[in-house]
Amino acid sequence: MKVSFQGESGAYSEQAVFNYYGSVETLSCESFDVMFDSVMAGKSDAALAPIENSLAGSIHQNYDLLLRHNLHIVGEYFLRVQHCLITMPGVKMEDIKKAISHPQALGQCAVYLRTRGIKSEQVYDTAGSVKMLKESGVLDVAAIASKRAAELYGMQILEEGIEDNPENYTRFLAIQREATIPEGEAKTSIVFTLKNVPGALFKALSVFALRDIDLTKIESRPLQGKPWEYLFYIDFIGAMHEETSKRALDHLGEYALMLRVLGSYPRFKR
Repeated sequence: MKVSFQGESGAYSEQAVFNYYGSVETLSCESFDVMFDSVMAGKSDAALAPIENSLAGSIHQNYDLLLRHNLHIVGEYFLRVQHCLITMPGVKMEDIKKAISHPQALGQCAVYLRTRGIKSEQVYDTAGSVKMLKESGVLDVAAIASKRAAELYGMQILEEGIEDNPENYTRFLAIQREATIPEGEAKTSIVFTLKNVPGALFKALSVFALRDIDLTKIESRPLQGKPWEYLFYIDFIGAMHEETSKRALDHLGEYALMLRVLGSYPRFKR
């Protein structure tokens, strides 16, 4: 099995792939667009896409890509993110003047960097920052990335667990071309649009409340080409083949201008 991820080898997304799927072949993609396209084109069997971080919030681009592609969510995984300060071998903490990494990683380590007087500079990827540092050989710059990235590029870890908040998790969605029927407790992800009239969202959400269906996520995104109109993404507990979920979706269909089920999948248990 081949699974796509965004980033360089050693990225957190690649670690999530191995944790979720086990021993599989991975395909590194330079962007989320390329990652989704690789599954659509059959270059990989699946992809693991980050959708939200417990500290930084939603990754909006991937919500848009889920709508744009005819792919199905078949699973989810929560990765505990632990950042490392990585340098060339032999470098000491007092030598470090600047840290490079992905903007989210830098933001998640902002207090750590500020208290040590280390400036930050954004680059395209966490593991990519280690690769760049390795190629440059600069001694007064550190990268922020995973332990695995440091090991892959033969670099030194000055300190582990430098994130400001230990409750740092990224939620990933497993996507593939074919839908699956989950066993056990499941989640379902949907997207819909509504008429811009008073009470429309209240009525849409009531179809779940009336049936005691637990909503675990609601996200609104601008509807492209229609200013001030929105798409609504919702995750709820239950599978689309279950009778209660079916009735809720049928009821929602009475209000929605567009309704699409993105997938039903097993709920991840930490």
